[in-house]
Amino acid sequence: MPEAVATPARKSWIDKLKAGLRKTGASIATVFTGTQIDDALYEDLEAALLMADTGVKATEHLLQDLKRRVKDSKTTDPAAVKGLLVESLTSLLTPLQKPLLIGRFKPTVIMVAGVNGAGKTTSIGKLTRHLATSNASVLLAAADTFRAAAREQLGVWADRTAVDIISQDGGDPAAVAFDAVSAGKARGRDVVLVDTAGRLPTQLHLMEELKKIKRVVQKTGPCNDNANLSSSTEASSLPPHEVLLVIDGNTGQNALTQVKAFDDALGLTGLIVTKLDGTAKGGVLAAIARERPIPVYFIGVGEKLEDLETFNAREFSQALLS
Repeated sequence: MPEAVATPARKSWIDKLKAGLRKTGASIATVFTGTQIDDALYEDLEAALLMADTGVKATEHLLQDLKRRVKDSKTTDPAAVKGLLVESLTSLLTPLQKPLLIGRFKPTVIMVAGVNGAGKTTSIGKLTRHLATSNASVLLAAADTFRAAAREQLGVWADRTAVDIISQDGGDPAAVAFDAVSAGKARGRDVVLVDTAGRLPTQLHLMEELKKIKRVVQKTGPCNDNANLSSSTEASSLPPHEVLLVIDGNTGQNALTQVKAFDDALGLTGLIVTKLDGTAKGGVLAAIARERPIPVYFIGVGEKLEDLETFNAREFSQALLS
């Protein structure tokens, strides 16, 4: 498959991604410095992949696929095996590569969840900027009413990205979300982004609060379907149209546990993977691809507004194993 020519901005991003994944990639790359392809190489690779939090299922899949590729290509050079692993990993991750589509529904309502410390509110700010660069008008909903600092933080992002925000002191998170979606419809906004309180999936009462937000948002009624597809039903136009989970790339297998728990509770449509800079656990995306293949819309490798980019399976694989 021919590689797309990267723009200077994208090339700069890929360089950041390589730097961010260096800890993960270095431990895997040392496996291919030997002189022969033998059982020891595969055993070392298995250990390196598991240490990178690729997970047992994804590791087994990658090893089997890699051995097949080595056999089919009659490769004898261990260094060349790394290139085949890039192909194998790209193939595994490709189902996660899917763009976030805005525009069919007006407004497109996006609900964002995540545990405390995953970078959820910051990611919403970055996502707002990303949408604004596509000329989409955004309204923010500060439905994390449990934490005053969260409203303030979201307010800062709203100011920096010059968008409106719906918030209230204390109050019911679901009511804030309902008001924001109603306002988004009335004001003709393209997107309504709903921030929610950070929580652990083991905090069942808080997970129930998330489910309540989703149910109450649906009560605002169908959004305008710009596509006017004959096959569309009223249910498909009910908000939220996207339910995103923000996960910290440094948490490895714990991130996979979060994906499963939040997906079971809310029916996730996409992921944002943050804090991939300096992680030794970058293999977790392979684990997600194998065990709960929910699209990864964006990945992040820094704190700046522009440090959130669309996920590309080949770029990620090459950066990881560069």
